[in-house]
Amino acid sequence: MTWLLLVGAILAEVAATLSLRASEGLKKKRWIAPVAVFYSGAFGLLTVALAHGMPVGIAYGIWAACGVALTAIGARMFFKDALTNVWRPVSGSSLWGCWSSNSARPHTDVISASFR
Repeated sequence: MTWLLLVGAILAEVAATLSLRASEGLKKKRWIAPVAVFYSGAFGLLTVALAHGMPVGIAYGIWAACGVALTAIGARMFFKDALTNVWRPVSGSSLWGCWSSNSARPHTDVISASFR
């Protein structure tokens, strides 16, 4: 359940960020409501995931790594943004940070804490 909440939070945050891009700096007013709804949903779901015992370092690491990659891919798909050589190292370093924080302690502690 905790992991599903985190996945929902990540997807909502990516949707909010892509909606923000579609709004062109909030000039297109019809995108303001989706931006607000998706960001509210993202932080609401993250709050519930943390309340269920997911460690904040793990949650944020996964949020950041997945958010960077999914937002870059979504921007490519919907806005034809280029996937330059800049996003690869950023995505890689985010994934490395997530992995290294996860491997700093026994996996059983992380898994059991995440499923309380």
